[in-house]
Amino acid sequence: MKPITTDIALQDGFSGLLEICRRLRFEPHNIAHQLDARGRYEVELDREFPFLIKLFHYSSRQHTRGATWHERLELFMPLDGNARFQMGEKEVHLEQGDILVVDNMKLHQVVDFRGFDTRVIVISFMAEFVYSLGSPSQDYGFLLPFYSRTDNRPHVLHLSDPDAPAVYQAIARLLSISFEEKDRQFYQMGCKAFFLQMLYHLARHFRGSELLKWEFVRQQQRSLRLKPLFDHISRSFSDKLSVAEAARIARMSRPQFMKTFKKVAGMTLISYIHHVRLSSAVNLLTDTDLSIAEIADRVGFTDQSYFDKRFKASFGRSPKQFRFSE
Repeated sequence: MKPITTDIALQDGFSGLLEICRRLRFEPHNIAHQLDARGRYEVELDREFPFLIKLFHYSSRQHTRGATWHERLELFMPLDGNARFQMGEKEVHLEQGDILVVDNMKLHQVVDFRGFDTRVIVISFMAEFVYSLGSPSQDYGFLLPFYSRTDNRPHVLHLSDPDAPAVYQAIARLLSISFEEKDRQFYQMGCKAFFLQMLYHLARHFRGSELLKWEFVRQQQRSLRLKPLFDHISRSFSDKLSVAEAARIARMSRPQFMKTFKKVAGMTLISYIHHVRLSSAVNLLTDTDLSIAEIADRVGFTDQSYFDKRFKASFGRSPKQFRFSE
C-alpha cells in the first residue's frame, strides 16, 4: 500500500481525516460471530497492548443487529452521514464527524433507519492501556470522558466544537501509524502517543464533568461485583430470575443491588434480561429454522405475542419481518 502522509491532515482537521480514510478499506459491519448469548462483544486484545481500531461500513443492509456490551472503552465516529446509537434506554443521534464516547457497560447498539449508510471509525481499548494502579496519578485524567457523566448526558464531540480539529488531527495521525507502520515497536509507540494526544483534547473538552480518582475506581468495583450475576444470566438467561435472587448472587442488599445495577447496566434487571433474550433470539432467527413460537419459548418468553411486542420495540420489526429481511 502506498504510504499515507499526515501532511494533509495537519492542514485541515476533518477534511484531512477524510482524505486519509479515502485510502483505507472499511469492512462491512459483521460481528455476529463475536457475540455470546448475553450480547457480550468478545474481542481478543494483546495484554501488553490492549488497543484496537476498526474501520466499518454500516448500512441498513450491512450491520449486525442486536445490543452488545463489553469491558473495553470505546469511541464511535460516523464519517459520511448520520447514525443513531442506543445506550441503555437512551438513543443518541449523531451527525457526520461527531465522536461519541460509548457507555460501554450499558447494552448498546447502532439503530437502523431508512437511508442509513456511513463509514465509521471505532476505537477500542482497555482502561489499563492508559491508567492502572501503578500509573502516575495524573494519568487517570485521560479517562475522564469515559467515567464522568455527572450530568447524565452522553459525551459527544461535534464537528463544530472548537476542540474538534485537534482531535481529528490526532485521529489522522493515529490511522496513519496504525495502517502504515510495519515495525511493531514504532507502531505501538506511535499509536499510544497520538491516542493520548486525542484523549487529552477530549478530556479538555469535557472538563465541565469533574471526576475524582476514587469515583473512577468505585465504578470499576461496581462492575466487578456484578460480574458473577452477568455470568449467571449468560448461562441461564431463559430461566426466571427475581431481583432478590439477583441481589443474592451479587452479594448485595436488594436496595443496594437495584441502585448499583442501574448505574452499571444503564437499565433495570428485567430490561437487561429482555435485551439478552432478544439478542439470542436474533441469532436463532438468523441461523436456525425454528418457528417463532419455538424461539420465543427457547429464549424465555412463554407468551409469543409479548415476545413479538418486545422484539418489535427493540428492532423496529416483528420477528417474522426480521427473518424475512435477513
